[in-house]
Amino acid sequence: MKPLHFTLHTETVISERQLDRAWIELTVRDPEWAEADPSGPPTERRYRRVPEREERILRVICLETATEIRIITAFLDRKARMPR
Repeated sequence: MKPLHFTLHTETVISERQLDRAWIELTVRDPEWAEADPSGPPTERRYRRVPEREERILRVICLETATEIRIITAFLDRKARMPR
């Protein structure tokens, strides 16, 4: 299992947005769905519902390399909808 690297920005938003690191880790390692980030590969968006936050969708932007997964940012995405 690749280690997760939380950037300084991510550490800041976890505190500001009252996010749980466990939610982020679960979203990265076991997303309900994922898509390429519009900024282009290799950045990816990974999504998962958070029951503790009224089923809101957590979006985690990450960059996966051969040796680690770098977490760029995370937030509860009001506009995200699970694809059909």
